[in-house]
Amino acid sequence: MSKNTAESCLHAKAKHRAEQQPATKPAKKSSFGTRAGILAASCAVLVGVGAAGQATSSMTPVSSTDSNSSTAAADTQMSIEKSEIRSNPAASVPAAISVAPQAAEPAPAPAPAAPAAEAPAPAPAPAPVPAPAPEPAPAPEPTPAVAVNDPAGAQAYAAGQLATFGWGPDQMQCLQTLWTKESDWTTTATNPSSGAYGIVQSLPAEKMASAGADYLTNYRTQINWGLDYIKKSYQSPCGALNFHLAHNWY
Repeated sequence: MSKNTAESCLHAKAKHRAEQQPATKPAKKSSFGTRAGILAASCAVLVGVGAAGQATSSMTPVSSTDSNSSTAAADTQMSIEKSEIRSNPAASVPAAISVAPQAAEPAPAPAPAAPAAEAPAPAPAPAPVPAPAPEPAPAPEPTPAVAVNDPAGAQAYAAGQLATFGWGPDQMQCLQTLWTKESDWTTTATNPSSGAYGIVQSLPAEKMASAGADYLTNYRTQINWGLDYIKKSYQSPCGALNFHLAHNWY
């Protein structure tokens, strides 16, 4: 009986030491110390009683009544200690720490996408460069007019123009005599003293420009101007001849 009691005591001590962990709360420290002291004292008593029992059993028998009383007292004390330990299980077992689950932080909203860069407007096509206008061809130099001295041709032309002025063919004889005296029907005939020019001996020569710009070289232009002059001044070629014979000019 004493050996079992000693083992129970040692087992209780070991269990008590295991329960004394640093995680226990400081407020319960004094109560544990008191119980530990009581438990140690009880164990010492039980161990001593067992040792004494074993010693006296070989020497002097002890009455069974005292032994039974001591054992009963020790069992009672152990039962009290066990009841106290069982009644306060929270003292030996650290309270579970409840950790409230934390709500996960919401993920940050994605940044708005940057607006797509507008494509640059295509550069306008360069306006076509107009081809340079070709330089105008230089005006051909006027061909120098060549005077035509053709007395026969001039007389034939004059005969054909008489009817235009209302004259008959008989006026041709007077006209032929008049202009033969003045120029011999030469287109370029020039009076060296007065400057009179052409078949009709116009003075100055520029008067014939009213009949055409080629009055210096074209006998037709000269004849047209001369017949008009005779019509206005002397009414007919014969009237002009009569005046010329009287004054040596007309």
